[in-house]
Amino acid sequence: MTALDMTLVLEARKALEGYVRRTPTEESAALSEIAGIPVFLKLECLQRTGSFKIRGAFFALSRLAPGERRAGIVTCSAGNHGKAVAYVARELGIPAEIHVPRSVDESKYRAMRALGAKVARSDFDGFDETERLAKAEAARTGRPFLTAFDDAAILAANGGTLAAEVLEDCPEARTFLLPVGGAGLAGGFAYFAKTALPDCRIVGCQHQLSPALALSLERGEAVLTLPPVATTAGGLEGGIGRTGFEVLKSRIGGVALLTEDEIFEAVRFMLDRHQYLIEPSSAVTVAAILTGKAGRLDSPTVAVISGRNVALPTVQRILAA
Repeated sequence: MTALDMTLVLEARKALEGYVRRTPTEESAALSEIAGIPVFLKLECLQRTGSFKIRGAFFALSRLAPGERRAGIVTCSAGNHGKAVAYVARELGIPAEIHVPRSVDESKYRAMRALGAKVARSDFDGFDETERLAKAEAARTGRPFLTAFDDAAILAANGGTLAAEVLEDCPEARTFLLPVGGAGLAGGFAYFAKTALPDCRIVGCQHQLSPALALSLERGEAVLTLPPVATTAGGLEGGIGRTGFEVLKSRIGGVALLTEDEIFEAVRFMLDRHQYLIEPSSAVTVAAILTGKAGRLDSPTVAVISGRNVALPTVQRILAA
């Protein structure tokens, strides 16, 4: 099994060069005023396919053996990973079957289908139950299962390459706010950032009703599954991956747990103050600053804005709240 190390992150950076966008890191005057220190936004919402997930999808699919490419892959996604896989698979000529929860955001579901992937909507609202179905189908047909987050290559590409860009573009930053679902982004980011800057502080931001990282830290082991919850922030729902938790457990400096209403307020804040429409899963880092749940911020801070993919009815509900 591939190990997460700086060599793997550098391999991912080289593989992604010229394929993904180097998204900007912009200072937020509004958040800086609220926090009392410089706050920057890593705008991965401007990435191709609308989220950071294309980093891991391309790196993982590009590493498949010729026979695996011909057979195609099976994966499970709450939306952004699936959209990225569908996009990359179409470009590389790899058949892709994507299993999604019944509650998947409709804009993401339509995008996966439009990109040519076979999309199977499960009878479950939660990610964890849907992932079990996807893994069973991959095993039954002998195709590779492509995890959305629980793999060193995914961590290296999704989080490691993103962290490398942030540290280059904002070298003064010492605090980093990261959304945490399965920890494919957070684990890779924390590994790279803490290796390069041992004194930096990493804050994981989660939905209050699905706090897999917080529970895992309490129990001392990865909480792999959680009951499904009703939320528009589908990327934050469900358990955490073993790979990401093994990295985070010794590197995380705090966990911020946000409510649905607080996340909605952060979406509205970004639209009002920055004219960026972002998805609820990515707004959790902004919500952590607005509510003070990120804790005391006493050094330049970067909040990762991980995606923008959100359906119009969801936007209308958020704006009407």
